[in-house]
Amino acid sequence: MGRLALEVADIFRTHGPAWRNGQQGHLSLGQLKVMSAIEQCRSAALGGHLLHCQACEHGEIAYNSCRNRHCPKCQASAAKRWLEERQAELLPVDYYHVVFTLPAPLSAIAYYNKAVIYRLLFEVAAETLITIAADPKHLGAQIAATLVLHTWGSALTHHPHVHGIVPGGGLTKDSQSWVACKPGFFLSVRVLSRLFRRRFLEELDQAHQAGQLQFFGEYAALSDASAFAKWLAPMRRCEWVVYAKRPFAGPQAVLAYLSRYTHRVAIANSRLVSMDERGVTFRWKDYRDKGKTRHKTMTLEPDEFMRRFLLHVLPTGFHRIRHYGFIANNARKENLARARELLDVAPVAVADAKNTDEPVELVRPTFVCARCGAPMIIVQTFMRGQAIRAPPYEQAAP
Repeated sequence: MGRLALEVADIFRTHGPAWRNGQQGHLSLGQLKVMSAIEQCRSAALGGHLLHCQACEHGEIAYNSCRNRHCPKCQASAAKRWLEERQAELLPVDYYHVVFTLPAPLSAIAYYNKAVIYRLLFEVAAETLITIAADPKHLGAQIAATLVLHTWGSALTHHPHVHGIVPGGGLTKDSQSWVACKPGFFLSVRVLSRLFRRRFLEELDQAHQAGQLQFFGEYAALSDASAFAKWLAPMRRCEWVVYAKRPFAGPQAVLAYLSRYTHRVAIANSRLVSMDERGVTFRWKDYRDKGKTRHKTMTLEPDEFMRRFLLHVLPTGFHRIRHYGFIANNARKENLARARELLDVAPVAVADAKNTDEPVELVRPTFVCARCGAPMIIVQTFMRGQAIRAPPYEQAAP
């Protein structure tokens, strides 16, 4: 695939140096690292390989990727590896998509308390699903859930929410039976919303009492317990957005969805339209517009575009994909095997190359010639900042 006309890296390379100088002391080390990684991704700064095709004699340079999880160019391969692992875990049941969203006022303070509030968002959403599903009045089963954190809206605004992928059923408490949910219906959204709101506000209040929250600017007064309690009061009465979509159309649809959502970053390069004297123009979806014009373009000053992009840099070491219930990491293998047994599904076969007469699928080469599709070999490796001794060579024309 050829290089896109405009990339986030181009915006950072063009406008980043001046903006960083003007923002000294206002950008975190994590944000600076993300900027640097994206600027250098797939460039000579990170080193690379000189490749040669033995079939057509074509030569080219392949620069190394930064592998930063916020980089728009580095997520496809990571998503592919993750999906291959998840494919063996899918069960032959309907899967549902649920979303838990924080109200706008909480999103505002979440930016300065990412580690605490994002953690609570995960934990309370998972607890809500598991608690309601375990209630015999709703499902009466131990369920599983894969939750994925997104922190952005389509216009790059700060909008923390988690997407959940949940199988439509679960194991009984003694793991002796599989309990399926009603066809086309998982759990009551209203009940989920009420419990999610109550438990999140309880946990947030405890975090405030423990001194785990920070407040700045217009929110500085919320450091006081009584002011914080007064500020929270309206959120105990407003509706919190929790919704569930209809079940996916089979396991392959689940995988297709996951491939789009699990390793997504704040904005894909494919959404960028132009960068000129007016600013950076990109495509976005206006969800408040119920007509046919939901798909729009927006132009931001480069500084504002970079500011919005960096709103979504996660705390170091924070996991944005997590598994709960019977697919939690500590007992996933055993529980999935039990679920497959109860659903009368053959266990997933794991190929053993040493003890099988079946033909082994050939491993796809890492580098493929863009001209003829043949494998390419590495003829030279160069390290970060190391000059290439010669440009890629081509077969002389006859």
